[in-house]
Amino acid sequence: MKSLLYLILLLSGLPLTMYACSSNDAPAETPIPTPEPEPDPDPSPDAKPSNGHSLVVYFSCTNTTKGIAEQIAEITNGECYRIMPEVAYTSDDLNYNNSSSRANREQNDPSARPAISGKIENLSDYDVIFLGYPIWWGKAPKIIFTFLESYDFSRKTIVPFCTSHSSGIGSSDTDLHALAAQAVWKQGRRLGGNETKEDIMNWIESMELNLNQSNVGSFNLSEGENGKAPTVRLNSGYDMPMVGLGTYSLLGDVCVNSVVAAIQNGFRKFDTAYMYNNEESVGEGIRRSGVPREEIFVCTKLYPNQYSDAENAINMALAKLGLDYIDLMLLHHPGTNDVAAYKAMERAVVQGKIRSVGLSNYYVKEMEAFLPQVSIKPALVQNEIHPYYQENEVIRYMHQQGIAVEAWYPLGGRGYTSALLNDETISRIAAVHGKSSAQVILRWDLQKGVVVIPGSSNPNHQKENISLFDFELTDEEMNSINALDRNEKHDWY
Repeated sequence: MKSLLYLILLLSGLPLTMYACSSNDAPAETPIPTPEPEPDPDPSPDAKPSNGHSLVVYFSCTNTTKGIAEQIAEITNGECYRIMPEVAYTSDDLNYNNSSSRANREQNDPSARPAISGKIENLSDYDVIFLGYPIWWGKAPKIIFTFLESYDFSRKTIVPFCTSHSSGIGSSDTDLHALAAQAVWKQGRRLGGNETKEDIMNWIESMELNLNQSNVGSFNLSEGENGKAPTVRLNSGYDMPMVGLGTYSLLGDVCVNSVVAAIQNGFRKFDTAYMYNNEESVGEGIRRSGVPREEIFVCTKLYPNQYSDAENAINMALAKLGLDYIDLMLLHHPGTNDVAAYKAMERAVVQGKIRSVGLSNYYVKEMEAFLPQVSIKPALVQNEIHPYYQENEVIRYMHQQGIAVEAWYPLGGRGYTSALLNDETISRIAAVHGKSSAQVILRWDLQKGVVVIPGSSNPNHQKENISLFDFELTDEEMNSINALDRNEKHDWY
C-alpha cells in the first residue's frame, strides 16, 4: 500500500477572518476594528528530518494556526515550518474595510504571488506535510499559492485545513489542487482555535494516512520462515522481501535457470542492473516460473553512462525485463547528471512505470548533498556491507532518514568469500547453531536491519541462503561479529 505523502496547509487564524467570510467573498459590511498583527516572529529554521514522515507547514499572522500546527506536529511526530512573507503584513495591510489594502489587492488579483522568505531544503525527507492557512474572503491567502508553486509535490499527500472562527473551508482547498496537481489531495477541514487535541487526533486518524508506517530499521524476523522471507515496508509504502537473489555475473540460460530455481526455493525478490547484461534473462526466468508477476519484486539499476538520457534508459529496462512496471530502480553510482536521472525516475513513478526509487553506492557525504535536490526520498540505498566492512555509521544515518539499507557482497564478494566463511569467530557461532557460516552472516545482517541479496546459481546454496528464520543470534554473538569490522572494502565503489 502506497504511503501517502502529507501536506496540510496550516491556517493562520487572522482575527479578521471571523468577519470576512460572506458568501460573495467580500468583507463584512459592518465596520470592525482591525486587530494589531503579532510582531514578526523569528524566521522558522529549516525543517529537520522526521524519519521521512510528516511536516506541518503553516502561514499565520495571529498565531491561531500556529497553535493548531503545533498540536498536529505533536500528534504525528512531525516537524513545523512557518511560511514567512518577505514583506511582513501590517495592520493596514490587513484592513478588510479598505478596498486598497494589501490583502484586498492580493486576493482580488489572480496573478498575485507574495514572495516567501526562506525555503524548505529537505522536502524529500517528508512523506506527510500538513499545511494550514486562514480564510481571507473565503479563500486561502495568495501566499499559499506561492508556496505550492515553489516545490514538486510528486507522490505527496496534501491535507489542507483552515483556521476560522465562523466560516467553513468552502472551496478554498479545492481551489488549490491545480497548483500541485501531482500530489494526492485529501479533503480539507476547518479547525477552530479552540479545537481539542482529541478532536484533531480523531480527524487525523479518520483519514487513515498510515503515518510512520515504514519499518526500515527494525525487522520483525519472527514473521519469516525458511523458504519464505518476511517483508520490510519501504518509505514508498511498498513491501519488499528482506532476502533476495543477486544476479551479478549470471548470464544467459544460467541466469534464467537460476531465477527459476530461486523462485522454486521461495525467493520473491531479484536484483539486476543494466551493467549486468542480464535484465532479459531475469525477466524470462520470472515468466517461466509461473508465479504471478505481482508476487515478484524486481530491482534494476541505471548506470552513469545512461544518466544523460535516463528517460529512454528507463523504457529500455522495462522492455528488456518484459515488465509493465519496475518495483525498485536505483542509480548504480554517483555520477554526472545523477540528479537529473533521479528526477527522470521520479517522473516515471508518477507515470506508473516505477514504484520505488533509490540509490546504490551513496554514503553519508553523498546523501547529504543529494537529498536536498530531489523530491522523492530514496526508498533504499544499496552498498557493500559484510562483517569485514560494516558501515555502521552509514546504516545508522540511512535508517534515521527512513531509508532501507541493502547489502551487496554480504558474503564478502568474489575472491574474498572463502576467507570470510572460514573466519574463526563466524565458524564457531555457526557450529553452535548447526548452521553454515553463510547463514550466520546473513542472519547477522537481518538482525542489524540490513536487507541481503546473496548471489548464487546453485539451488542448494539458494535454499540455504533463504533458510534463516529458525535460529537467532544472541547479543553476545552479534557483538562478536560486530568486532570483526576491519573497514576492509572489497570493491572500488
